Amino acid sequence: MSVFGEAALSAFLELLSAKLLDSVLNLVADHRQVHQQLKLWQSILPEIKAVLNHAEEKQIKDEGVKNWLDDLQDLAYDVDDILDEFAYQELRLKLQKTQAQASTSKVQKLIPICCTGGHFSPISFMFNAKMISKIKAITVRLNSLNTRRNSLGLSEIMSQGATSKGNKPRLQPTSLMDGAVEYVGRANEKQVMLELLKSNNFDGVCVLSIVGMGGMGKTTLAQLVYNDPSIKESFDHKSWVCVSDDFDAVNITKTILRSLDADSRDENDLNLLQVKLKEKLSGKRFLLVLDDIWTESYSDWTILRAPFGAGTKIIVTTRLEKVSSNVDSVKAFYLDKLSHHDCLSIFAQHALKARNFDGHLQFKEIGENIVRRCNGLPLAAKAIGSLLRTVQDHSEWEKVYESEIWDLPEDPCGLIPALRLSYHYLPPHLKRCFAYCSIFPKDYEFEEEERILLWRAEGFLQSKAKIQGKGLGNQYFQDLVSRSFFQRSSEDKSRFVMHDLMNDLAQSIAGEICCRLEDDKQSKFSHRARHLSYVSDDPYHSVKKFEAFYQMTSLHTFLPLHLMGPTYKVFYLTNVVLEDLLPKLSYLRVLFLAGYEIYDLPDFFENLKHLRYLNFSYTKIKCLPDSLCTLYHLETLTLRNCRELKNLPSKIGNLVNLHFLDIRGADSIERMPSGFDQLTKLQMLSNFVIGEGDGHLIRELKILSNLRGNFCLSGLENVNGQDAREAKLNEKLGIDGLGLQWGAVLKNSTKKKEVEERVLDFLHPQKKLEQLIIENYGGVKFSSWIADSSFKNLSDFEASQL
Repeated sequence: MSVFGEAALSAFLELLSAKLLDSVLNLVADHRQVHQQLKLWQSILPEIKAVLNHAEEKQIKDEGVKNWLDDLQDLAYDVDDILDEFAYQELRLKLQKTQAQASTSKVQKLIPICCTGGHFSPISFMFNAKMISKIKAITVRLNSLNTRRNSLGLSEIMSQGATSKGNKPRLQPTSLMDGAVEYVGRANEKQVMLELLKSNNFDGVCVLSIVGMGGMGKTTLAQLVYNDPSIKESFDHKSWVCVSDDFDAVNITKTILRSLDADSRDENDLNLLQVKLKEKLSGKRFLLVLDDIWTESYSDWTILRAPFGAGTKIIVTTRLEKVSSNVDSVKAFYLDKLSHHDCLSIFAQHALKARNFDGHLQFKEIGENIVRRCNGLPLAAKAIGSLLRTVQDHSEWEKVYESEIWDLPEDPCGLIPALRLSYHYLPPHLKRCFAYCSIFPKDYEFEEEERILLWRAEGFLQSKAKIQGKGLGNQYFQDLVSRSFFQRSSEDKSRFVMHDLMNDLAQSIAGEICCRLEDDKQSKFSHRARHLSYVSDDPYHSVKKFEAFYQMTSLHTFLPLHLMGPTYKVFYLTNVVLEDLLPKLSYLRVLFLAGYEIYDLPDFFENLKHLRYLNFSYTKIKCLPDSLCTLYHLETLTLRNCRELKNLPSKIGNLVNLHFLDIRGADSIERMPSGFDQLTKLQMLSNFVIGEGDGHLIRELKILSNLRGNFCLSGLENVNGQDAREAKLNEKLGIDGLGLQWGAVLKNSTKKKEVEERVLDFLHPQKKLEQLIIENYGGVKFSSWIADSSFKNLSDFEASQL
């Protein structure tokens, strides 16, 4: 199936069931017809979820089951959209109730009395009446899927793991090398490893780990070291164990013993086995290779290593950084891509039985093009070279070059299984995050925070534990880095990139749900598409470029990617998109319009009530429509370098789910509106601007206890000491970078030195602060807290005075 696979789809259905339980059923308790329908959903969803393991196995050979899974996934998205509408209405009612209680009697008369209770207002009742046809249609589809489930013979079974998906078990590599092949690359890594293994400078067990994505040559490097002639001279014994997904200490120990003594008795008692192994190795120099470790259990590792002592050297190969950390590696070797020259040699040896193309010049150009697509992955060069080994027709080579790796007719070297295995071992929540990454083009560099904000907007950050969104997103992201799905950019270490074949893997998994519209490619889109990006270098984005979007009214993601890289370029967007297309995409969670030459925004936000992420960075907008403040689900609002923007919306306090507000570079904003004290979930606020006469508004920061990262307070010339004290800056424990800015020039050209000194005194930050920048300060002396020795983490301090 596409996008999730059984485990991730199961997690999605569980999330939908939880949404039903959480609040929706209570919300519609007085609407009998709707309540009955939703109760039926609640009973059917677990029955369907129970058979997903079986469906995942059967779909490989049964097209009917595959279609059933695709229909189920499509339905799950539609259910999520409807439940999200209920959640929106619940937020609206809570907000109305809060505002009614706080308002004057005059304002209360404008709000129906029923809104102040716990049930529906007439408007909400109309909402339900309008929704009934949608809800009934979902029920019909859900019942149909349940009926088809029975006719397809799907039943509840336990998952059988990696080898149960209709495939043969993988043939595991051994310590022996192919004598017909000349191995290239990794010479430096091999030399360093040999020197460490032959060194006597280690007390106890010495562990070296080789880490990298599937197909990068970890096992080959271990083989090169293991079979080097100098190893035989340096060790009394050596042993090779392919661990793979079954980390069984008993079987691993038995394999090691058999390599030392072929006549060793078969024994299943781990204690007896380890005692015997320790005796065998006493006083001996021993080299052990543990190839392809997947377990992340530190406990398992400590049990396995117990018999080994001084004189034992271990090489571990793994795709997971956490494994390398668990085994206490003396040195970890992180394998990067091979050079084009080395990959070309590997390809030529397997395709032409030659080290290069000197004797096959007719294939040289097309061969080099094919190898470039391998992007430094040696297993890819070997796999595609093997595929062309008996092919002498130049046109067939061209067909291979033009094909996606997933469309090739056969896979003699197991490249695709090697890559899919990494995906198989991902936990369900990471499978969704990874599949979503298929909407990004190859070689696209991205920042960690950018990706986390998008995942949060799509609802991928789900945890039963009370973990803040940033912390949870960071955990997800770093897990994918440690498993080699993301790699640090070689150009900019603050950014990341996916290997081309990892990008291909994400596309093959995502299927129809995630799509990319690219200028240079003819694309076909399914009505099932939910996440869509648009990649273009053409600065003029006309109506024709967006025709396909009109057929995909259930989109969750509208993501032009021209600006999300490091370079800035102006793009022009037809008004038809703003005025006609976007209002039709009413289920959007992500709307990215950064970098477009947009001056005015139509008032269309009331149609986009599901929005979580909104980005207008680098546009020329002067104001934001009031309807933006009806986006009660909105979590991220990015207005970076909107230099013409004068004000934020006056009712910003309605955005009760806002987590992230970035106005860096929006220097024309002169003041913050009131209402920030309602934004209790706010975690990132780049700047808080205090306008003339608005000094009291700094008090609204008091309740924003979740602020983190870099935070700037500007316009401090408009604040007095008492207002500054009420901001409670010292209680914002997540702020690690603080900017305090006073105006350079006052209208009356005077500075109130004593007032500014008191303000600085009361803006005492938390003691783990790492960076402090003070600008245009008019006081005679700085506050004592600045030199306080308790600020041990403060590594960057800048100050300027007038």
